[in-house]
Amino acid sequence: MVAETKGLARAREIYQDRPRRAKELKAEGKKIVGYPCIYSPSEMMTALDLVPYRIFGDMKEPTAEADRGLPAAFCPIMRSCLHLGLKGSYDFLDGMVVAHSCDAQEKTVHVWECLISSPYFHFLDVPGTVHKASQDYFKEGLKDLKKTLESFAGKELSSEKLKRAIEAHNQQRSLVREMYELRKPDPPLISGTETLQVIKALMSIPVEEGNELLKQVITEVKERKDGPQKKPARLLIWSSTIDDISLIEIIETAEANLVVDDHCGGTRAYWTDVKLTEDPIDGLAYHYLVELRCPRTYMDAVYGETSKDYMADLESRFGYIKDYAKGWNVNGVILQSVRYCDCHGFEAPQIKDYLDSLGLPNTYLEHDYSEGALAALRTRVQAFVEMIG
Repeated sequence: MVAETKGLARAREIYQDRPRRAKELKAEGKKIVGYPCIYSPSEMMTALDLVPYRIFGDMKEPTAEADRGLPAAFCPIMRSCLHLGLKGSYDFLDGMVVAHSCDAQEKTVHVWECLISSPYFHFLDVPGTVHKASQDYFKEGLKDLKKTLESFAGKELSSEKLKRAIEAHNQQRSLVREMYELRKPDPPLISGTETLQVIKALMSIPVEEGNELLKQVITEVKERKDGPQKKPARLLIWSSTIDDISLIEIIETAEANLVVDDHCGGTRAYWTDVKLTEDPIDGLAYHYLVELRCPRTYMDAVYGETSKDYMADLESRFGYIKDYAKGWNVNGVILQSVRYCDCHGFEAPQIKDYLDSLGLPNTYLEHDYSEGALAALRTRVQAFVEMIG
């Protein structure tokens, strides 16, 4: 049974014990399919009555178990995910759908496949560019995923089922965007900490249940009188995965409100809808390859140019950041990445150049995804907030 708590309290409850609801659904006969990255199309799982469940790490735990399969100089989030898998924290999963979002994730999930038994495992290769040939290749990969999911679920995935699932997930995307609109006023009506708890809850429960949760949250936030207080700094955070509220709390206990974000535990999975095409796989292929904004995919301004216009390429890659900054009246940006994240680490100088061209103050924070890193992060965040104040 779903708990009686609703809205923000329900989101916080799920955030604090994510496996609980998944285990309840499993006891009811549902199959739970894990996915460690937003490039795995949840719509296909939903259409077959499978429950998509996002795999996260836990920065509060050492990653001792991961030493069995990964080197020390390696993405700490992936090390944490593997550690949790090896110690049995994800034993309730019936299968895995894994996308090649980065080399670290690819290597980790193949180690996972070897060391952790699972009734179902599918690896989805995702091209690093968005050219027509890449889109065609990715569509064929989604067709292969469809076949293996059908075999695992014992059901046919018809176009009608897939379109209904896409509509349900699009409704969730729309509701998430509506929730982010509540962060535009000054002060915002909902905090960054609360928003992260809601998003992480959505990635832990079936889509229809998540849509109901979002409606409750939006109604509650609009009616309450005790929301965030007005503060001089209104910040945007561009980041690798943020799956723990600790960093957000550090920002929001300084003289700052975190009003918008760009990371895969926030806006990236929800900012554009999947187009309802005649063949729904066409819409999914375009959305997941072209419309998701992540440093793992390169989007040049003009395909085939031999002489690049640097600022034009920056605008092609980061123009949406300018829209966020204007729409949410941002006066500072935190660039955050975990150590050894090549995708975000290599991207940081370019996005810094772009933010400098807009006149937006910014700072870059890197850490090892551990509680021990929080004290140093607190000092740097406070210094940055004082600087822009």
